[in-house]
Amino acid sequence: MKVLVERDLKVADEVWIATALLHREQPDREDFAVDEIVDRARAEQLTESLRPGVYIHAQMHCVANRAPNPDRYRMLFQTRPGYRRLYCSGDVFDPRRDGSKTVPEALKIPERYRSLLAWYATWSQGRGRGASRFAALLALEGSGKDLWGGASADEYINRMREEWE
Repeated sequence: MKVLVERDLKVADEVWIATALLHREQPDREDFAVDEIVDRARAEQLTESLRPGVYIHAQMHCVANRAPNPDRYRMLFQTRPGYRRLYCSGDVFDPRRDGSKTVPEALKIPERYRSLLAWYATWSQGRGRGASRFAALLALEGSGKDLWGGASADEYINRMREEWE
């Protein structure tokens, strides 16, 4: 049976759909390899043939915690090198991606996938873990400001050099 071709479907939305399907079908998995996401997009046959941009969107363009290059979507989150999960509110992201798209617009994806948006709203609640992973590091900001006894680094070094002579 020939699958209806969705000509106007954005590649980023195709990647989100494939990743959401993987999460929904395998709820015990935290993340998926980029190749698994690409393979799921291929199997879903959202377009006549897999577009070359699917891989690079899963690898880079849709990944919230990677530098934008050039797209700045926040649809996926890199959990470890080569692995992704759907982006969740609360995840750390590159600030240059602030305000960018995190989920597809319902009317711009095929109707048979729109239920994924409701599933995602429930699934993603409280899942944003990226922020907590780095919270301890962020809390250290400014903690070394008194390291040199109130002096600038240059003043401190000059004072130390004077003591050597």
